Amino acid sequence: MYTTVRGDAMYHYPRLKDLREDHDCSQKQIGALLKTTQQQYGKYELGVQEIPTHHLLTLADFYHTSTDYLLGRTNTLKPYPAAKKL
Repeated sequence: MYTTVRGDAMYHYPRLKDLREDHDCSQKQIGALLKTTQQQYGKYELGVQEIPTHHLLTLADFYHTSTDYLLGRTNTLKPYPAAKKL
């Protein structure tokens, strides 16, 4: 388990690897989905670098879950219901 500390921030994303492996995807494939490199994506999984919000949103949509689940803020895999349009 890797956790990186920078100032007051801690980056720790163990679910990224678990979900990727559950979906039989490689780091290279997920990197391509995010329009980044395998090396950059690997840094997110290891917690070496904070994952940008737009990548979290893309992954939540791809894995059909919530960003809170990806970040470990909830153990509920099912995504939140879609917001009603006004």
